[in-house]
Amino acid sequence: MITGIVVALLEELGTLTAVKMTKGKCTFIKDNVLVAYSGAGAENAQRAAQLLIDNGANQLVSWGCAAAIAVGLKPGDLVLAASVLTADHDSIVIDKIWHNTCQSLLSHQLTMHTGQLLESKHLVATSQEKQQLNLASSAIALDMESAAVAQIAQQHQVPFLVLRAIADPVEMDLPSAISHSLNSAGDVEIGKLLLFLASHPSQTLGLIKLGWHFQAAKNTLKQVATQLDAIVNFNATTPFA
Repeated sequence: MITGIVVALLEELGTLTAVKMTKGKCTFIKDNVLVAYSGAGAENAQRAAQLLIDNGANQLVSWGCAAAIAVGLKPGDLVLAASVLTADHDSIVIDKIWHNTCQSLLSHQLTMHTGQLLESKHLVATSQEKQQLNLASSAIALDMESAAVAQIAQQHQVPFLVLRAIADPVEMDLPSAISHSLNSAGDVEIGKLLLFLASHPSQTLGLIKLGWHFQAAKNTLKQVATQLDAIVNFNATTPFA
């Protein structure tokens, strides 16, 4: 059994492996774990998931950070989604055995939420928009990649799992410096960020706060990574009690 893991951002990739990777490519980090560094967004994630399948993966994981859109989710909380809702309102249910196994394995170590994860086609920056999306969908969190990975898993009839840590809570407005410094690949360009901050110094505190939240999310993902062998071998072991 080969597990394929899609990771969008370089910072998220660092929580899983120290292996140097090229965006758009995949690499084995263990004999049975193949990781694809996709870049941000649904199209990149879809290509990465298909690449993993083409290279022998027979179960898929979406790994990284997410934004909370429901009250009560804090930075660093783990989202082990029970289902994924696409932007077209199609619901894709997560493999129940895999989900339940991971819930039993991780719930005593981490603060965990198991509701629905929503797909977003763009960066959701304001608390108001997050709350509106929650009311419209009943989802608890969102990201830009998991639904695309789920659709590839569904097409190939392979198990799928979401492991996402909250980086920004529902009540937080993202600093506008983030959206101003993103390039077409969804990456933050440091030059653009510094230039924007030079003319908008009031944004600095918000970026520092977001950095703290992102670090909490990364710490959670690193903790999950210590259990990676047990997570990916769920079909080969007795379910955890």
